[in-house]
Amino acid sequence: MQGLKKMNIFAAEAKQKSVPNEETNPSHVDARLDIRHHGDVTDYQTIGSPFVDDAKMSARNVDVFYAEKQAIIDVSLDIGRNEVLAMIGPSGCGKSTFLRSLNRMNDIIPICKVSGQITLDNVNIYENDQDTVLLRARVGMVFQKPNPFPKSIYENVAYGPRIHGLAHTKAEMDEIVEHSLIRAGLFDEVKDQLDKPGTGLSGGQQQRLCIARAIAVSPEVILMDEPCSALDPIASAKIEELIDELKEKFTIAMVTHSMQQAARVSQRTAYFHLGKLIEVGDTKDIFTIPRHQLTENYITGRFG
Repeated sequence: MQGLKKMNIFAAEAKQKSVPNEETNPSHVDARLDIRHHGDVTDYQTIGSPFVDDAKMSARNVDVFYAEKQAIIDVSLDIGRNEVLAMIGPSGCGKSTFLRSLNRMNDIIPICKVSGQITLDNVNIYENDQDTVLLRARVGMVFQKPNPFPKSIYENVAYGPRIHGLAHTKAEMDEIVEHSLIRAGLFDEVKDQLDKPGTGLSGGQQQRLCIARAIAVSPEVILMDEPCSALDPIASAKIEELIDELKEKFTIAMVTHSMQQAARVSQRTAYFHLGKLIEVGDTKDIFTIPRHQLTENYITGRFG
C-alpha cells in the first residue's frame, strides 16, 4: 500500500507540474510523440542523466540488429554500483534486448549483432578474449517466467557453485545453498524439503528459487527481465522486498511493464521507445517531472 501511495503522489505531482504540449498548441504536435507511432526516432537525443560517477556497467553507442532490423539505436547508459535501474517502455521498444546485451545473452541468437561498447568495471565484455561463462557468473539473469531446473531445490541452488568450483566440500556447498536461500527469502519456507523438486514450488517461490540460484555464484550484477509479470500481487510484493534488500550487495538492472513497481523499487529509471533511450534520471523525477513528451505520454497513459 505504501508503494501505491507513493506512485499516486508521483502521478499527482506530475499532473500539477507538467503541461502537455498538445493542450497548449494541438495543431503543432509532432506525430512521433504518440507512443503508438512507429516512425523514425533515430534523431532523438537522450534527455536526462544517463551517466553516473560510480558506474558498475557502462554502455556507449550500443546498436543491436536482428538481421536487417535494428532493435537498439545508439544507446549510452550507465548502471550505478548498488543501485536498481528500472527500464520501462511500450512492448517492443528494445528494453529486454538491451538488458540481454549486458551479459551477452544475445550471442545465442545467430542473426543478432551487437556493436558499440559495454563495460563491466571498465573492461569491455565484448572483447574476443572474454569468457562468456564467467561473464554470466558475474552478471546473472532472472527471467520473466520462473525456470527452475528439473532437480531438487538443493541441486537448483548448488548447480552454479558446483560447475564453477566454488565449493570443495559438502559442508561448503551446504553453506552456500543455505545462505543463498536465506538471501532470497526462501529458506524458512523450504528448509525441510530441500530434496523435493524445485518445480513443485508455487510460482512466487520458484522465482525466488531462481534468484537464489543466480546469487549462489556471487554475481556482481543481477539482470531481471519482468521478474513479477507471471506472479500474483502477494508474490510480487515479496520479490520487490527482496530486490530492495539485494541492492545492498548487488547492482540490479530490471525491465518492468509496471510503472508502480519501477516507482517502488528503483533509484533511476530509463524510458525506451522504438529502440531509442528517450529519457533517464532519478525515478521520482521521471514520474513527476518528465522532460520528454514521449515519456510523459507513456507514464500518464496519454496516446496522442
